Amino acid sequence: MQEQEYYIESTVKIDEQAPSFSMPFYDPKTKDQGHMDLSDLKGKWSVLFYYPADFTFVCPTELKDMADCEAKFQEMWVEILACSTDTIFSHKAWTEHEGLMKNFPYKMLADHTTEYAHIYNILDEKTGIAGRGTFIIDPDGIIRWIEVTSGPLGRNSAELIRKIEALQFMREHPGQACPAKWSLGAKTLTPNIKIAGSVYEALQS
Repeated sequence: MQEQEYYIESTVKIDEQAPSFSMPFYDPKTKDQGHMDLSDLKGKWSVLFYYPADFTFVCPTELKDMADCEAKFQEMWVEILACSTDTIFSHKAWTEHEGLMKNFPYKMLADHTTEYAHIYNILDEKTGIAGRGTFIIDPDGIIRWIEVTSGPLGRNSAELIRKIEALQFMREHPGQACPAKWSLGAKTLTPNIKIAGSVYEALQS
């Protein structure tokens, strides 16, 4: 019975409640530490942005890309949470030494026990580090996007922003669907039996 309960806890599913977490963080803006729970994000859009490790190679390029989009994320009322299995002390040292991490603006969660990387199903058990997992969580604490990329492949903030814009649009316009490559202002669809087999015409109308 205990094994079954643990399996359920470790299952992350799209459009279901995000697994709870409670982690220490380092804040490069204040140069101080704190603690973050999933419940602290209630009422906000947030992105849990797992990366493999501090003092690595692709990771600082990803986080610099995220930092460059700070104003856009603020405009969209999205809280970005960077997270790895390093300690808050490693986070502090990394932001102070790596040029790409200069003025990094987001809280950096420390999943040093690997508990939550396991629960979110992105932990490499052999190395004890997390994969590149991106989780978009809506204001109700529901996971609306899950993406896990191969270790050497960096992510793109512009694409992340496009996805959040689409998710926010659909939340504000229930019943509407965003087709491939959708961007703000583009045509949406209203799924119903009448347009089945005639999506091309629906997009032209």
